[in-house]
Amino acid sequence: MGGPPQPFAIDVAEQGDATVVHVVGELDLAVAPELEGTLLPLLEAGKHVVLDLRELDFLDSSGVRALVHAHNQAEDGPGRFSVVCVPGGDGSVWRVLEVSGVDQALDVLDAPPAG
Repeated sequence: MGGPPQPFAIDVAEQGDATVVHVVGELDLAVAPELEGTLLPLLEAGKHVVLDLRELDFLDSSGVRALVHAHNQAEDGPGRFSVVCVPGGDGSVWRVLEVSGVDQALDVLDAPPAG
């Protein structure tokens, strides 16, 4: 604990009927466009996109905006958007979602779908 943060990374994998996008590190202004560039085309293609935030160390308002943008894209289009983040966890990522009120709008899962 207390080591340097992991660099931001995105991994995309098909699991069952879903496309799981696993992110690691810090989701901030510098990398939020990269995440949107991954999520939005999948949603436009009608995929069920599951964004796994369990290994995300940090989330700022730019990251929240990217999640809201993806959620809105799914609501307006053929895709479906879910987020994996353990509610009530002690992690700062869940706290940011909760404080911003975004947790109420998102489809929050405890784990990605089984492959």
